[in-house]
Amino acid sequence: MALKIGIVGMNGIGKNHAACYKEDELADLVAVCDVVKERADAAAEKFGVKAYYSLKDMVENEPDLQIVDITTGGIDNGSWHFEPAMEAVGYGKHVLVEKPICHDVKEARELVAFADKQKVYLGCNLNHYFTPPAEKAKQYVDNGDIGELVYCLAKMGFNGGEANYALAGSPKIKGHPYFHMKAFLTHPLSVMRHFCGDITHIQTFSDRPGFRRSAGDVMVSINSIHVKFANGGVGYLLSQRGDAVYGLGGWWSLEMAGTKGTFCIENCVEKVSYWKAEKGVPAISVQPKPEVTDYGTNDFGRTFNNRLHAFLEDISNNVSRDQLRANGRDALAVLEYTFAVIESYERGGETVRPHPLPPLHGDPLYMK
Repeated sequence: MALKIGIVGMNGIGKNHAACYKEDELADLVAVCDVVKERADAAAEKFGVKAYYSLKDMVENEPDLQIVDITTGGIDNGSWHFEPAMEAVGYGKHVLVEKPICHDVKEARELVAFADKQKVYLGCNLNHYFTPPAEKAKQYVDNGDIGELVYCLAKMGFNGGEANYALAGSPKIKGHPYFHMKAFLTHPLSVMRHFCGDITHIQTFSDRPGFRRSAGDVMVSINSIHVKFANGGVGYLLSQRGDAVYGLGGWWSLEMAGTKGTFCIENCVEKVSYWKAEKGVPAISVQPKPEVTDYGTNDFGRTFNNRLHAFLEDISNNVSRDQLRANGRDALAVLEYTFAVIESYERGGETVRPHPLPPLHGDPLYMK
Protein backbone atom coordinates (compact mmCIF):
# COMPACT_ATOMS: atom_id res chain seq x y z
CA MET A 1 0.00 0.00 0.00
CA ALA A 2 1.29 3.46 -0.92
CA LEU A 3 2.52 5.63 1.96
CA LYS A 4 0.95 9.07 2.42
CA ILE A 5 3.54 11.84 2.24
CA GLY A 6 3.68 15.58 2.86
CA ILE A 7 6.64 17.72 1.79
CA VAL A 8 7.86 20.78 3.73
CA GLY A 9 9.85 23.28 1.65
CA MET A 10 8.91 23.72 -2.01
CA ASN A 11 12.00 25.19 -3.63
CA GLY A 12 14.04 23.18 -6.14
CA ILE A 13 14.76 20.13 -3.99
CA GLY A 14 11.17 19.95 -2.74
CA LYS A 15 9.85 19.96 -6.29
CA ASN A 16 12.43 17.33 -7.21
CA HIS A 17 11.23 15.06 -4.39
CA ALA A 18 7.60 15.66 -5.36
CA ALA A 19 8.28 14.59 -8.95
CA CYS A 20 10.00 11.43 -7.70
CA TYR A 21 7.07 10.53 -5.46
CA LYS A 22 4.55 11.06 -8.27
CA GLU A 23 6.17 8.25 -10.27
CA ASP A 24 6.75 5.85 -7.35
CA GLU A 25 4.15 3.15 -6.70
CA LEU A 26 4.99 3.16 -2.99
CA ALA A 27 4.23 6.89 -2.63
CA ASP A 28 1.01 8.84 -2.29
CA LEU A 29 1.89 12.54 -2.19
CA VAL A 30 -1.06 14.24 -0.49
CA ALA A 31 0.21 17.68 0.57
CA VAL A 32 2.94 20.28 0.21
CA CYS A 33 3.90 22.98 2.69
CA ASP A 34 5.92 26.19 2.51
CA VAL A 35 5.93 29.35 4.62
CA VAL A 36 6.03 31.27 1.32
CA LYS A 37 2.40 30.99 0.20
CA GLU A 38 3.14 31.48 -3.49
CA ARG A 39 5.59 28.58 -3.53
CA ALA A 40 3.20 26.24 -1.76
CA ASP A 41 0.30 27.19 -4.02
CA ALA A 42 2.35 26.77 -7.22
CA ALA A 43 3.63 23.36 -6.13
CA ALA A 44 0.16 22.22 -5.06
CA GLU A 45 -1.24 23.13 -8.47
CA LYS A 46 1.64 21.47 -10.32
CA PHE A 47 1.43 18.18 -8.42
CA GLY A 48 -2.32 18.06 -7.82
CA VAL A 49 -2.24 18.11 -4.02
CA LYS A 50 -3.30 20.43 -1.20
CA ALA A 51 -1.18 23.40 -0.09
CA TYR A 52 -0.39 24.30 3.51
CA TYR A 53 1.64 27.12 5.00
CA SER A 54 2.62 25.56 8.32
CA LEU A 55 3.61 22.03 9.24
CA LYS A 56 1.14 22.07 12.13
CA ASP A 57 -1.79 22.77 9.82
CA MET A 58 -0.65 20.13 7.35
CA VAL A 59 -0.32 17.37 9.96
CA GLU A 60 -3.52 18.23 11.82
CA ASN A 61 -5.60 18.45 8.63
CA GLU A 62 -4.14 15.32 7.06
CA PRO A 63 -4.73 12.70 9.79
CA ASP A 64 -3.60 9.80 7.56
CA LEU A 65 -0.24 11.39 6.78
CA GLN A 66 2.58 8.91 7.50
CA ILE A 67 5.75 10.64 6.27
CA VAL A 68 6.96 14.22 6.42
CA ASP A 69 9.76 14.98 3.95
CA ILE A 70 11.81 18.02 5.06
CA THR A 71 13.40 19.72 2.03
CA THR A 72 13.97 23.16 3.50
CA GLY A 73 17.40 24.81 3.17
CA GLY A 74 18.76 27.76 5.13
CA ILE A 75 22.28 28.85 6.05
CA ASP A 76 24.84 26.33 4.79
CA ASN A 77 21.81 24.53 3.27
CA GLY A 78 20.77 23.13 6.65
CA SER A 79 19.69 25.69 9.24
CA TRP A 80 15.97 25.18 8.51
CA HIS A 81 15.97 21.41 9.04
CA PHE A 82 15.93 21.00 12.82
CA GLU A 83 12.69 22.75 13.83
CA PRO A 84 10.31 21.16 11.27
CA ALA A 85 11.95 17.75 11.70
CA MET A 86 11.55 17.90 15.48
CA GLU A 87 7.95 19.04 15.08
CA ALA A 88 7.12 16.21 12.69
CA VAL A 89 8.78 13.62 14.94
CA GLY A 90 6.80 15.08 17.85
CA TYR A 91 3.62 14.28 15.94
CA GLY A 92 4.82 10.69 15.60
CA LYS A 93 5.47 10.92 11.85
CA HIS A 94 8.27 9.24 10.00
CA VAL A 95 10.71 11.82 8.68
CA LEU A 96 13.07 12.10 5.75
CA VAL A 97 15.30 15.17 5.96
CA GLU A 98 17.58 16.67 3.35
CA LYS A 99 21.32 16.77 3.96
CA PRO A 100 23.03 17.90 6.08
CA ILE A 101 20.70 16.49 8.72
CA CYS A 102 21.12 19.72 10.71
CA HIS A 103 23.17 22.91 10.57
CA ASP A 104 24.48 22.35 14.10
CA VAL A 105 25.80 19.02 15.34
CA LYS A 106 24.23 19.44 18.80
CA GLU A 107 20.82 19.82 17.16
CA ALA A 108 21.49 16.70 15.08
CA ARG A 109 22.28 14.69 18.21
CA GLU A 110 19.04 15.90 19.78
CA LEU A 111 16.98 15.07 16.68
CA VAL A 112 18.39 11.53 16.37
CA ALA A 113 17.77 10.88 20.08
CA PHE A 114 14.21 12.24 19.86
CA ALA A 115 13.34 10.07 16.84
CA ASP A 116 14.66 7.04 18.71
CA LYS A 117 12.56 7.94 21.75
CA GLN A 118 9.45 8.41 19.59
CA LYS A 119 10.18 5.13 17.77
CA VAL A 120 9.76 6.64 14.31
CA TYR A 121 11.86 6.23 11.20
CA LEU A 122 14.32 9.06 10.61
CA GLY A 123 16.15 9.04 7.28
CA CYS A 124 18.39 11.45 5.42
CA ASN A 125 18.87 12.06 1.71
CA LEU A 126 22.35 10.58 1.48
CA ASN A 127 21.62 9.76 -2.15
CA HIS A 128 25.14 9.39 -3.59
CA TYR A 129 25.45 5.66 -2.92
CA PHE A 130 21.97 4.73 -4.13
CA THR A 131 23.30 3.95 -7.60
CA PRO A 132 23.89 0.85 -9.74
CA PRO A 133 27.71 1.30 -9.63
CA ALA A 134 27.65 1.59 -5.83
CA GLU A 135 25.42 -1.48 -5.59
CA LYS A 136 27.85 -3.44 -7.76
CA ALA A 137 30.82 -2.19 -5.72
CA LYS A 138 29.11 -3.19 -2.47
CA GLN A 139 28.71 -6.69 -3.88
CA TYR A 140 32.47 -6.83 -4.38
CA VAL A 141 32.94 -5.83 -0.74
CA ASP A 142 30.31 -8.19 0.67
CA ASN A 143 31.54 -11.13 -1.44
CA GLY A 144 35.06 -10.74 -0.08
CA ASP A 145 36.50 -9.61 -3.42
CA ILE A 146 38.18 -6.57 -1.85
CA GLY A 147 39.55 -8.23 1.26
CA GLU A 148 41.03 -6.26 4.14
CA LEU A 149 40.86 -2.51 3.54
CA VAL A 150 44.17 -0.89 2.62
CA TYR A 151 43.03 2.55 1.44
CA CYS A 152 40.09 4.57 0.16
CA LEU A 153 40.50 7.57 -2.14
CA ALA A 154 37.52 9.86 -2.73
CA LYS A 155 37.33 12.88 -4.99
CA MET A 156 34.06 14.78 -5.10
CA GLY A 157 33.16 18.37 -5.79
CA PHE A 158 32.37 20.66 -8.68
CA ASN A 159 34.10 21.38 -11.98
CA GLY A 160 35.00 25.00 -12.51
CA GLY A 161 38.06 27.22 -12.44
CA GLU A 162 38.81 30.92 -12.12
CA ALA A 163 37.04 31.87 -15.37
CA ASN A 164 33.76 30.40 -14.09
CA TYR A 165 33.84 32.07 -10.66
CA ALA A 166 31.25 34.52 -9.37
CA LEU A 167 30.87 35.66 -5.76
CA ALA A 168 27.73 34.15 -4.24
CA GLY A 169 25.17 36.76 -3.27
CA SER A 170 22.79 34.58 -1.28
CA PRO A 171 22.82 35.21 2.49
CA LYS A 172 22.73 31.42 2.88
CA ILE A 173 26.23 31.28 1.40
CA LYS A 174 27.89 34.70 1.45
CA GLY A 175 29.92 35.33 4.58
CA HIS A 176 29.81 31.72 5.76
CA PRO A 177 33.31 30.18 5.63
CA TYR A 178 32.12 26.60 6.11
CA PHE A 179 29.35 26.54 3.52
CA HIS A 180 31.05 23.96 1.31
CA MET A 181 32.03 21.77 4.26
CA LYS A 182 28.56 21.73 5.79
CA ALA A 183 26.55 21.72 2.59
CA PHE A 184 28.56 19.13 0.68
CA LEU A 185 31.00 17.01 2.70
CA THR A 186 28.03 14.96 3.94
CA HIS A 187 28.00 13.24 0.55
CA PRO A 188 31.59 12.03 0.11
CA LEU A 189 31.99 11.22 3.80
CA SER A 190 28.77 9.18 3.75
CA VAL A 191 30.00 7.21 0.72
CA MET A 192 33.37 6.52 2.34
CA ARG A 193 31.63 5.33 5.51
CA HIS A 194 29.16 3.22 3.50
CA PHE A 195 32.01 1.18 2.04
CA CYS A 196 34.74 1.40 4.68
CA GLY A 197 32.98 1.81 8.03
CA ASP A 198 33.34 4.32 10.84
CA ILE A 199 36.06 6.97 10.85
CA THR A 200 38.07 7.38 14.06
CA HIS A 201 40.65 10.07 13.17
CA ILE A 202 40.54 13.12 10.89
CA GLN A 203 43.25 15.55 9.79
CA THR A 204 42.46 18.49 7.54
CA PHE A 205 44.35 21.00 5.42
CA SER A 206 41.99 23.45 3.75
CA ASP A 207 42.20 26.81 2.00
CA ARG A 208 40.73 28.98 -0.74
CA PRO A 209 42.36 30.23 -3.95
CA GLY A 210 43.53 33.78 -4.59
CA PHE A 211 40.61 34.72 -6.82
CA ARG A 212 38.22 34.05 -3.93
CA ARG A 213 40.38 36.06 -1.55
CA SER A 214 40.49 39.00 -3.97
CA ALA A 215 36.70 38.97 -4.18
CA GLY A 216 36.33 38.97 -0.38
CA ASP A 217 34.97 35.44 -0.45
CA VAL A 218 35.52 33.74 2.92
CA MET A 219 34.45 30.24 1.88
CA VAL A 220 37.05 27.58 2.70
CA SER A 221 36.47 25.88 -0.63
CA ILE A 222 39.43 23.47 -1.00
CA ASN A 223 39.40 20.56 1.44
CA SER A 224 42.20 18.00 1.78
CA ILE A 225 41.13 15.45 4.39
CA HIS A 226 43.10 12.45 5.68
CA VAL A 227 41.20 9.84 7.71
CA LYS A 228 41.71 6.60 9.61
CA PHE A 229 38.95 4.00 9.72
CA ALA A 230 38.03 1.88 12.72
CA ASN A 231 39.16 -1.23 10.83
CA GLY A 232 42.68 0.18 10.47
CA GLY A 233 42.48 1.28 6.84
CA VAL A 234 43.35 4.80 5.76
CA GLY A 235 41.57 7.21 3.46
CA TYR A 236 41.86 10.50 1.67
CA LEU A 237 39.15 12.90 0.51
CA LEU A 238 39.71 15.82 -1.84
CA SER A 239 36.76 18.14 -2.30
CA GLN A 240 36.64 21.57 -3.90
CA ARG A 241 33.83 23.90 -4.92
CA GLY A 242 34.50 24.72 -8.54
CA ASP A 243 38.03 26.08 -8.05
CA ALA A 244 39.46 23.75 -10.72
CA VAL A 245 38.45 21.27 -13.41
CA TYR A 246 38.67 17.68 -12.24
CA GLY A 247 40.73 15.15 -14.21
CA LEU A 248 40.57 11.35 -14.19
CA GLY A 249 37.39 9.91 -12.74
CA GLY A 250 35.38 13.07 -13.30
CA TRP A 251 33.66 15.19 -10.66
CA TRP A 252 32.94 12.12 -8.47
CA SER A 253 35.25 9.16 -8.05
CA LEU A 254 35.85 6.64 -5.30
CA GLU A 255 38.59 4.04 -5.21
CA MET A 256 38.62 1.37 -2.52
CA ALA A 257 41.62 -0.95 -2.40
CA GLY A 258 42.05 -4.07 -0.32
CA THR A 259 44.27 -7.09 -0.03
CA LYS A 260 42.24 -9.04 -2.61
CA GLY A 261 41.13 -6.40 -5.08
CA THR A 262 40.34 -2.79 -5.89
CA PHE A 263 37.29 -1.05 -7.32
CA CYS A 264 36.86 2.46 -8.67
CA ILE A 265 33.56 4.22 -9.37
CA GLU A 266 33.70 7.07 -11.88
CA ASN A 267 31.27 9.97 -12.19
CA CYS A 268 28.99 8.49 -9.52
CA VAL A 269 26.48 6.79 -11.82
CA GLU A 270 28.61 6.04 -14.88
CA LYS A 271 30.70 2.93 -14.28
CA VAL A 272 32.65 0.78 -11.83
CA SER A 273 35.90 -1.03 -12.54
CA TYR A 274 37.33 -3.93 -10.54
CA TRP A 275 40.93 -5.13 -10.47
CA LYS A 276 41.58 -8.54 -8.91
CA ALA A 277 44.81 -9.03 -6.97
CA GLU A 278 46.38 -12.27 -8.21
CA LYS A 279 49.68 -14.06 -7.83
CA GLY A 280 52.18 -12.90 -10.42
CA VAL A 281 50.76 -9.41 -10.93
CA PRO A 282 53.69 -7.10 -11.82
CA ALA A 283 54.62 -4.70 -9.04
CA ILE A 284 54.96 -1.80 -11.47
CA SER A 285 54.45 -0.81 -15.10
CA VAL A 286 51.70 -3.25 -16.13
CA GLN A 287 48.23 -2.99 -14.61
CA PRO A 288 45.90 -6.01 -14.75
CA LYS A 289 42.93 -5.62 -17.08
CA PRO A 290 39.90 -4.66 -15.00
CA GLU A 291 36.36 -5.97 -15.06
CA VAL A 292 34.40 -2.88 -16.17
CA THR A 293 30.67 -2.44 -15.71
CA ASP A 294 29.55 0.63 -17.69
CA TYR A 295 25.98 1.71 -17.09
CA GLY A 296 25.92 4.04 -20.09
CA THR A 297 24.50 7.02 -18.24
CA ASN A 298 25.51 10.27 -16.59
CA ASP A 299 21.99 10.94 -15.26
CA PHE A 300 22.77 11.82 -11.65
CA GLY A 301 19.15 12.89 -11.11
CA ARG A 302 17.98 9.28 -10.80
CA THR A 303 19.84 8.99 -7.49
CA PHE A 304 16.96 10.94 -5.91
CA ASN A 305 14.40 8.43 -7.20
CA ASN A 306 16.54 5.53 -6.01
CA ARG A 307 17.11 6.94 -2.53
CA LEU A 308 13.48 8.00 -1.92
CA HIS A 309 12.23 4.63 -3.12
CA ALA A 310 14.60 2.86 -0.72
CA PHE A 311 13.21 4.89 2.18
CA LEU A 312 9.64 3.98 1.24
CA GLU A 313 10.63 0.35 0.67
CA ASP A 314 12.25 0.04 4.10
CA ILE A 315 9.20 1.52 5.84
CA SER A 316 6.84 -0.68 3.82
CA ASN A 317 8.89 -3.71 4.82
CA ASN A 318 8.84 -2.63 8.48
CA VAL A 319 12.61 -3.00 8.86
CA SER A 320 14.13 -2.32 12.27
CA ARG A 321 14.93 1.36 12.67
CA ASP A 322 18.67 0.76 12.96
CA GLN A 323 18.57 -1.14 9.64
CA LEU A 324 16.88 1.73 7.79
CA ARG A 325 19.20 2.65 4.94
CA ALA A 326 20.80 6.11 5.27
CA ASN A 327 19.17 6.60 8.66
CA GLY A 328 19.47 9.45 11.13
CA ARG A 329 22.42 7.88 12.92
CA ASP A 330 24.25 7.54 9.60
CA ALA A 331 23.59 11.20 8.86
CA LEU A 332 24.72 12.20 12.34
CA ALA A 333 27.97 10.26 11.83
CA VAL A 334 28.93 12.26 8.76
CA LEU A 335 27.98 15.54 10.42
CA GLU A 336 30.25 14.59 13.33
CA TYR A 337 33.01 14.03 10.76
CA THR A 338 32.28 17.39 9.15
CA PHE A 339 32.59 19.18 12.48
CA ALA A 340 35.84 17.29 13.14
CA VAL A 341 37.07 18.54 9.74
CA ILE A 342 36.27 22.11 10.79
CA GLU A 343 37.95 21.63 14.17
CA SER A 344 41.09 20.20 12.58
CA TYR A 345 41.25 23.10 10.12
CA GLU A 346 40.82 25.67 12.90
CA ARG A 347 43.60 23.95 14.89
CA GLY A 348 46.05 24.20 12.00
CA GLY A 349 45.77 20.62 10.78
CA GLU A 350 45.85 18.78 14.09
CA THR A 351 44.40 15.27 14.18
CA VAL A 352 40.88 15.23 15.66
CA ARG A 353 38.81 12.30 16.89
CA PRO A 354 35.12 12.71 15.96
CA HIS A 355 32.54 12.76 18.74
CA PRO A 356 31.34 9.19 19.43
CA LEU A 357 28.00 8.09 18.02
CA PRO A 358 25.12 7.02 20.26
CA PRO A 359 25.36 3.28 20.96
CA LEU A 360 23.21 0.79 19.11
CA HIS A 361 20.93 -1.12 21.47
CA GLY A 362 19.01 -3.22 18.95
CA ASP A 363 15.25 -3.58 18.66
CA PRO A 364 13.94 -6.59 20.64
CA LEU A 365 11.10 -7.01 18.14
CA TYR A 366 13.65 -7.88 15.46
CA MET A 367 16.50 -9.43 17.44
CA LYS A 368 14.86 -12.67 18.52
